[in-house]
Amino acid sequence: MKGKIRIIAGQWRGRKLIVLPKPGLRPTPDRVRETLFNWLADYLPGSYCLDLFAGSGALGLEAASRGAQSVLLVEKDRDIAQNLQQQLVTLAANQVKVICTDALRFLRQPPPSAFNILFLDPPFGHHLLAPSCHLLEQLGWLQPTAFIYLEAEQHLATLPLPASWQIIRQQMAGQVISLLIKRKN
Repeated sequence: MKGKIRIIAGQWRGRKLIVLPKPGLRPTPDRVRETLFNWLADYLPGSYCLDLFAGSGALGLEAASRGAQSVLLVEKDRDIAQNLQQQLVTLAANQVKVICTDALRFLRQPPPSAFNILFLDPPFGHHLLAPSCHLLEQLGWLQPTAFIYLEAEQHLATLPLPASWQIIRQQMAGQVISLLIKRKN
């Protein structure tokens, strides 16, 4: 059975996104997204965003709804990527693009451009966070003062981050930790 989540604010406020019933697909809850986008409110208009493990697309589409100039959704699962593509058509979201590929393989290639806002919410239990952080930092995916949102299992709160990353906000919701990080020049 398909689920739905809603876009909280912006041009698509109140619109429902279809979420496919796939194992491990866990959209970021409304309350957590609302807090995150309050933190990012001043930086979203005109931004270039990368939603690396897009899943439901809730983070990337919320960013686009709130004025991001360009959003790239990367999703490995073909069915989920096709669902995202259909939702882009429904929303007429011309500033959003979906790429169906493995995130780590994607990060090993030269970036199309550097991003200033990145959403990093990998599937839990697959050990993708550390290699993703390393590739993002080492291969030029981030602008000098980029913001990185990490969502992970609580026990990963002590994960060593790249030296140029500074945690500026964090919150806990159940067994999940959410971190907003600012990259230092």
